[in-house]
Amino acid sequence: MKTQSEIKPILYRKKSSAAALALSLILVASSLSGCAQASDDTTNTANTANSANEGETITEQPLNSAPEYAEKIFGTDIITLEILADEEDWQTMLDNATKEEYIKVDVVINGTTFKDVGIRPKGNSSLKQVASSDSDRYSFRIKFDKYVDGQTCFGLDQLVVNNMMGDNTYMKEYISCDLMKTIGVDAPYFGFTDISVNGQPWGLYLAVELYSDSYETRVFGDTSGALYNVKMSMGQDQMPGEGRGPMVNDPAMDERPSAGSGASESVPPATTPLDPPTSGFDEAPGSFPINTPGDLPGGKGGNMGARNGGSLAYTDDAPESYSDIFDNVVGEEDAEANQRVITALKALSTGTDLETYLDTDAILRYLAAHTVVVNLDSYSSTMAQNYYLYERGGEIAILPWDYNLAWGGFQSGDASAVINFPIDTPVSGVAMADRPLLNQLLSNQDYLAQYHDHLSTLIQNYFADGHFTTKIQALNTLISDYVKKDATAFCTYEENQTAVEAFIELGNLRAESIQGQLSGAIPSTTDGQKADPSSLISADDLNLHDLGSMMGERKN
Repeated sequence: MKTQSEIKPILYRKKSSAAALALSLILVASSLSGCAQASDDTTNTANTANSANEGETITEQPLNSAPEYAEKIFGTDIITLEILADEEDWQTMLDNATKEEYIKVDVVINGTTFKDVGIRPKGNSSLKQVASSDSDRYSFRIKFDKYVDGQTCFGLDQLVVNNMMGDNTYMKEYISCDLMKTIGVDAPYFGFTDISVNGQPWGLYLAVELYSDSYETRVFGDTSGALYNVKMSMGQDQMPGEGRGPMVNDPAMDERPSAGSGASESVPPATTPLDPPTSGFDEAPGSFPINTPGDLPGGKGGNMGARNGGSLAYTDDAPESYSDIFDNVVGEEDAEANQRVITALKALSTGTDLETYLDTDAILRYLAAHTVVVNLDSYSSTMAQNYYLYERGGEIAILPWDYNLAWGGFQSGDASAVINFPIDTPVSGVAMADRPLLNQLLSNQDYLAQYHDHLSTLIQNYFADGHFTTKIQALNTLISDYVKKDATAFCTYEENQTAVEAFIELGNLRAESIQGQLSGAIPSTTDGQKADPSSLISADDLNLHDLGSMMGERKN
């Protein structure tokens, strides 16, 4: 049986929504066949989709062009990762984790040894939080060619392993990535990995292919594009290292009011903040009611990312005005690529020639999955970060990244606000006008219809008829023994099982709300929901804290 990793992501280019929907149905069906497994008949299904939609151009590489690491790393249900390090070097790295300095180790992946590999801690707020706790459970970045020029792991040059902070389910990022893959986004490969260090158990993590040369070669056939890891920057609060932004839980944020009024009015489709909940929302640092702008650092409505390019708002032609993008380039800086990005943002600001400057189909697919999972440590909120921007030939696309705080894990109010997060004004803490990528696409009726098609596909094929429940239960069966014996877990096994049940309920209620919004039974904008709160799906007794907290302290 072929794995999910062996399905070459199809490069969609401006197809009709009907053709896109037909192919999406096939992709979704294959993703539901089990934990990280897919059909053997990938080539045939792709050809069937192509022949069923004559006149539509679908570019795909043959199945046998999949890189070796698709099978050798991500082709197993659980990746085994053994780290063999000098004990003193390892401890020194952990003791100085915030410096994010590489050390040389050997790694054994699914039984194959790779010598002299670079590894270092990684992260923003999670790095700071672990460093200030009694835990050493950092996320890590693994660079196979750090010390040996040209070395790869079965063709993969870089890998990250994420520590599950803030996610008692162990599944939020996995499911978010799977939704992206399902709807046809060129998402990175991902899979659960059981880590040991010098023969001692370390913990169950999520391994994710890093956006780098191997990814570009796999998806686009070459490395001619420009990749940017969009991260918020705030001057002296900028963290050291490659592509780093400030802590999410920045001390300055603790001084904000819990709610405020300060967002500008949007252009259609409009958004006006929901009234803040009267009680029960998370007052932890970095958390405030969904859809409620406040006077946060960065100006009106707390639009912190807008000043430096993360909002994708055009300001002028000076590259220094977009530091959140260009300061975080992956690889060598390309001044001409930077200018092409600025040209694309200028077109976006006016809504003209969008097909020329944006990969609209790919972006709409991304936005659909992104909206489903309510990830607010992202472009959708005041942060305006945690996505990759890819430029190639003057056209830009968005690539997904960092979903451990999805499903209401960041800046969220009560569970009802997450369940009913509006699909046509999917922003929080800012107005739609402050996020031109969303505003320009969703105010265009043709694009809005394509976006709705993608949402409908996800709901009908990933959630309906018990599919989501079955998916989560299957993943739980796969990983529960690993979670039970996780040596460095941030939660107990009992808390994990409670979180899994809460996740099933949250996912199904979220799907019910989206379906209602698509049909018109539930308002799909913030204004509409404010005017008719009785139509919203009730959260009943669902407690978002059961799924994990962004402050994620180790409990066992």
